[in-house]
Amino acid sequence: MANIIDIIDARDDGGSALQALRERSVVEVAGEIEQDVRRIVEDVRARGDAALIEYEQQFDCPTLTAERLQVTDEEIQAAYQQVSDKQLGALRRAKNNVYEFHLRARPASWLDNFEGVWLGQRITPIESVGIYVPARSAPLPSTVYMCAMPAQVAGVERLVICTPPRRDGSVDPLTLLAAAECDVDEIYRAGGAQAIAALAFGTESIAAVNKIVGPGNPWVTLAKKYVFGVVGIDSLAGPSEILVIADETAQPALVAADLLAQAEHTGDNTVVLLTDAESLAEEVGEELSRQIQTLDRGELMRQSLNEYGAIVLVRDLHHAAQLATEIAPEHLQLMVADPFALLAEVDNAGCICLGPLSAVALGDYAAGPSHVLPTMGTARFSSGLSVDDFVKKSSLIYATPPGLRRVADDAVELAEAEGLSAHAQAIRRRQSDDTTTCR
Repeated sequence: MANIIDIIDARDDGGSALQALRERSVVEVAGEIEQDVRRIVEDVRARGDAALIEYEQQFDCPTLTAERLQVTDEEIQAAYQQVSDKQLGALRRAKNNVYEFHLRARPASWLDNFEGVWLGQRITPIESVGIYVPARSAPLPSTVYMCAMPAQVAGVERLVICTPPRRDGSVDPLTLLAAAECDVDEIYRAGGAQAIAALAFGTESIAAVNKIVGPGNPWVTLAKKYVFGVVGIDSLAGPSEILVIADETAQPALVAADLLAQAEHTGDNTVVLLTDAESLAEEVGEELSRQIQTLDRGELMRQSLNEYGAIVLVRDLHHAAQLATEIAPEHLQLMVADPFALLAEVDNAGCICLGPLSAVALGDYAAGPSHVLPTMGTARFSSGLSVDDFVKKSSLIYATPPGLRRVADDAVELAEAEGLSAHAQAIRRRQSDDTTTCR
């Protein structure tokens, strides 16, 4: 059976064959639509609901009106009748897992005395957050709780969802239930760049938020980039990625299954296997060809494998870890005999799954960490969505007289070295003022 993915021998070239995968960027993926995105965003900013509804009629639901923009409580209640008890139970358990994971990572305010200068950090939640939930390629109710749960742990007061409606104006019922179960305050039928513009600038129907999170297609990503500064954003997400490091102990069928799972999203997903076992490389290639025949989204998977996939032969696992650190993948899967030993050699990855049972898909749905992760090499400097994305951190300084005496001379010296005499004067006045006698 013919392989549907390239096998690259990188044992002697230091990995130069992977250069194209390392150089992918948001600009390369979506740069050609940037002008259209800017036009849509500015139109919604200027005309509000009128523009938003026009674009929704053009791209999503031809009959949508401003009156139907917000999902009603009646629709949410009706959704409970459309979803099986098994699905609802799975949703609730997965949501709780995500909540418990982020609860353990909640930052705390603190204040401490540093020799007379009290220093600390005050943690407060962002007041309002918009969550974009994709739906055009496939409904993604999991994105609701992956974003809403860390926001709820942080204490965000107002949570808003925008998600593209179906052609008839309906919204995926499981997405509605996920929003209800996560105590989301408002749900709107809006997608694409126009939804991001509405969240950022506000319209007659949608009040603006302070931050926008959640994945999306290139139109959504570039719209988030354009409105950044007016609002905060989580990241500029690109297509999903997986990099598997496997040795001779790995099962070819499992490796192939994990590669295919990430290849089925949009057809431009990066799927890479690094292995030092030549026989495994051949067997995984054969498994990919076999398994893709049994799966529903075969065309998308084949496109990802052909254009952005590779099985790469490496010198050893140390070489694989070096390449993984350079590529900084969204998902890194260590299917080796001792994954925890190899973990110490990899510095950059959004989520790391260790061992043969830890499928990336577990993290996509139910394990606990958010599936909103850095892509396109940005794991070199950023992290997956967490409670930190939903809080603000204010520094605190309270100087006592002894503390002022301890640091004032140094601060004056440095202010004068920078030529900022007013800074120095503001400190000197306190050195000589009666306020230094206050307790």
